[in-house]
Amino acid sequence: MSSLEPFGARLRRAMDERGPLCVGIDPHASLLAEWGLNDDVAGLERFSRTVVEAVADRVAVIKPQMAFFERFGSRGVAVLERVVQETRAAGALVVMDAKRGDIGSTMAGYAEAFLHKDAPLFSDALTVSPYLGYGSLAPAVALARETGTGLFVLALTSNPEGPEVQHAVRADGRTVAATVLAHLAADNAGEAPLGSFGAVVGATVGDLSSYDLDINGPLLAPGVGAQGATPADLPRVFGSAVRNVVPNVSRGVLRHGPEVAGLRAATERFADEIRAAVGG
Repeated sequence: MSSLEPFGARLRRAMDERGPLCVGIDPHASLLAEWGLNDDVAGLERFSRTVVEAVADRVAVIKPQMAFFERFGSRGVAVLERVVQETRAAGALVVMDAKRGDIGSTMAGYAEAFLHKDAPLFSDALTVSPYLGYGSLAPAVALARETGTGLFVLALTSNPEGPEVQHAVRADGRTVAATVLAHLAADNAGEAPLGSFGAVVGATVGDLSSYDLDINGPLLAPGVGAQGATPADLPRVFGSAVRNVVPNVSRGVLRHGPEVAGLRAATERFADEIRAAVGG
């Protein structure tokens, strides 16, 4: 299978050239209504492709949330296929936020759906869940290496339920989240300029000083904007790893539609604030 340049290298270049901002495409029914659109496939398509038109030629990463497309069945997934293709054609990387996780051949099937070069939803990276054990992700790790794609593994999420699993302490004294981060560091070892296996670490989770976030891979950071974190918070939260942070903004940008100009202006404001905060 022919492969792309590794995701980590492509992401590092995109972040250096366009800044690290990731814009999420989350077509909530409430956002469709704010745009004056119906909660149907036509509204979904108008919303999503307008976001792509507005920002895909100027940000490093776009992150579609698959759930909001899947709820419309095959027609919604067909819209998502067009969103992925148009985003990549405009030069942004696609991180598919599908949070897949399973074992064996089923995990391999999920990986092929998003990371195989011939898949209709072929994306640059995929969010995955390690909570069947990090080793359950092996088929996705292997395919990502083969195709030059990447993974973002849930590690320290900002939802209030997350700590009951992620902060649980194992017999060896490490938390589950620290164990996930250590596995990622091992998978990224020796990669330059950046490994392809990242962690999802919420920008609103609080004090992370006890965690080693220097995994030689990217840190996808939801929570900037409507969820309460600001670009100025990033250096405090992520410390020495801040240069590898990919801050995700969804509603903070999307609520400025439906006009392309409004979406672009909001994107540029966040991008400028993030560059000023992280020194990029």
